[in-house]
Amino acid sequence: MPALTTTSDGFLLHGEPFRIISGALHYFRVHPGLWSDRLRKARLMGLNTVETYIPWNHHQPDPEGPLLLDGFLDLPRFLRLAQDEGLRVLLRPGPFICAEWDGGGLPDWLTSDPDIRLRTSDPRFTGAVDRYLDLLLPALRPHLAAAGGPVIGVQVENEYGAYGDDSAYLKHLADAFRARGVEELLFTCDQADPEHLATGSLPGVLVTGTFGSRVEQSLARLREHRPEGPLFCAEFWIGWFDHWGGPHHVRDAADAAADLDRLLSAGASVNIYMFHGGTNFGFTNGANHKHAYTPTVTSYDYDAALTECGDPGPKYHAFREVIARHATVPDEPVPAPGPKLPPTPVELSSRAALLPLAGSLAAAVRTDMPVTMDELGGRTGYALYRTTLPADGDGLLHFTRGVGDRAQVFVDGAPVGVLESERHDTSLPVRVPRPGATLEVLVENMGGVNYGPRIGAPKGLLGPVSFNGTDLTGWDCRPLPPVPDALPFAPAGDAPVTVPAFHRGTFEVGAPADAFLALPGWTKGQAWVNGFHLGRYWNRGPQRTLYVPAPVLRPGPNELVLLELHGCTATRALLTDTPDLGPENTW
Repeated sequence: MPALTTTSDGFLLHGEPFRIISGALHYFRVHPGLWSDRLRKARLMGLNTVETYIPWNHHQPDPEGPLLLDGFLDLPRFLRLAQDEGLRVLLRPGPFICAEWDGGGLPDWLTSDPDIRLRTSDPRFTGAVDRYLDLLLPALRPHLAAAGGPVIGVQVENEYGAYGDDSAYLKHLADAFRARGVEELLFTCDQADPEHLATGSLPGVLVTGTFGSRVEQSLARLREHRPEGPLFCAEFWIGWFDHWGGPHHVRDAADAAADLDRLLSAGASVNIYMFHGGTNFGFTNGANHKHAYTPTVTSYDYDAALTECGDPGPKYHAFREVIARHATVPDEPVPAPGPKLPPTPVELSSRAALLPLAGSLAAAVRTDMPVTMDELGGRTGYALYRTTLPADGDGLLHFTRGVGDRAQVFVDGAPVGVLESERHDTSLPVRVPRPGATLEVLVENMGGVNYGPRIGAPKGLLGPVSFNGTDLTGWDCRPLPPVPDALPFAPAGDAPVTVPAFHRGTFEVGAPADAFLALPGWTKGQAWVNGFHLGRYWNRGPQRTLYVPAPVLRPGPNELVLLELHGCTATRALLTDTPDLGPENTW
């Protein structure tokens, strides 16, 4: 029997009345050295539960390999820490999670197969899901409430009503959890829309809603769909995510707190999305694609109750006051902001140009026509394509099917232009200095679409490339490693850099503390501190700083490496004590 059961209008936990007051906290977006801190702050705000997605693509990057459960992916450790803090846990294993996460959590090796019908009862898809669950569930069973663990609920899929209507698929998932020993309460989660609730729910499985406002109307729609059972907002949106080139979204704390009070006053349970957003470290951010492709920024601050660096924000205090009206809040001091590193300049005194290094970073695949990054087996990060141009003079490069997602074009090593799928670019005028000049195209995967029918859209060069109407052939195609090492750095000198290059500098740290990397004068690229991949920066904004977690730093000398894709006017960076997520847009 599950620990968490339902009544006509609420929950019982081990037979006693229980209201879920939860907050979303994605373990994979928080440095593992900070999990305990974030969980303690969740309890001190008055939460009795935390919720997390499980990203299939990171736990099983290889269909034939083992399940990864270490470092950022050590979910069993996260669950133990939550239980140590006295918190219950809601798990959302998908298989699709959305979450503004690369590919919505679906693995590249699965989504790159055009014959598989994703998120349906197609046996090729459900077979892959079953193999994944065969690996995942044995690791999770000791942490289910039935075994004395903290997990009291497991979600079936995620907002499926916005995607499909294959009830056989949803039933397959529910049966798959049960067959693998999950006794705990199962629930579905959909936007509070009648059509979504109808196609995304399953008989015998708790229905929950997602919304951020219009509380009374949304709860009424849930009640219309299921006349009896708990009212539960499984995603109470208190902020929003940001796209490159857009504003930083914020929501007034008093407004969000008032809606939280309405929810709790109605007797509903709640999961605050997000309690703590964290960061899309490395190449983990997702993207949306409705009318145009729009990638998500590195920060997942989400204007949450805890800021990206884990400090209590205005919503933390406002929500704590609201929760105290409806439940017991710990009689302990509210956490103070954490220490910050004092402003520290970093001189980037050595560099290594990327394009000349490409041959040593990865072997080329020789093809007649360019192939996608998926076909190269290296979808993450970057791919470099190289061929020769048959004639000199002015002409037009045409990329027949465009690029995925952003391409920098070079002729004999000199930059000649950029194409972006976000702008639907397909052509570029160029001047070729000589017959046989080298054409290089550096393509960046800006993040896999995480919502809707375009999940799994290919990356790289998507079709033939022509010059003045003639297809170019004889391509060397290279997937570049996401985190290159042992680079041949040399002193930077005084000459400006106008091509992609790695830049390296060192800096001293006394006591490690959180910091924020500011890059004025730099354009676009990636940043690593002591080999830890902070993620993507871009002067397009809105985000102007990258979060540097304290556990990444060490006393004494530390190293900063940038991959700058364009020219830069700066030779230094700055570690500062203040984040800058850009101009705000209040919703």
